Amino acid sequence: MALNVLVVDDSAVMRSMLIRTLRLSGLPLTNVYQAGNGAEALATLAAHEVDLALVDINMPVMNGEQLIEQVRADARLAGVAIVVVSTEGSETRIDSFKARGVSFIHKPFTPEQVRSTVLKVLGVADA
Repeated sequence: MALNVLVVDDSAVMRSMLIRTLRLSGLPLTNVYQAGNGAEALATLAAHEVDLALVDINMPVMNGEQLIEQVRADARLAGVAIVVVSTEGSETRIDSFKARGVSFIHKPFTPEQVRSTVLKVLGVADA
């Protein structure tokens, strides 16, 4: 199970931290793509096969919630697993993501949290 992952966050530092965390978690990564907002993420999703998207919520141009709506509305992207990685604290908003089949990781996070959540989202038993 090799993974193509898209990391979407307007902070280059946070994208780097997430990518480093993914590598430290021991997940089998093939390609890791980056996008600074939802519009860039949609362009990346159109150009590359992606298994998993780690998405921030608060971004310029197109926020994470708008990105998730567009991905979920596109049948070609139905197989993309999405995990929101955010400081968002509203249980109502978090529940609305979960209702759309989106998992959630609070910032700050640990490599173990990322690994566990990704494996759960992908339906893979943690070895």
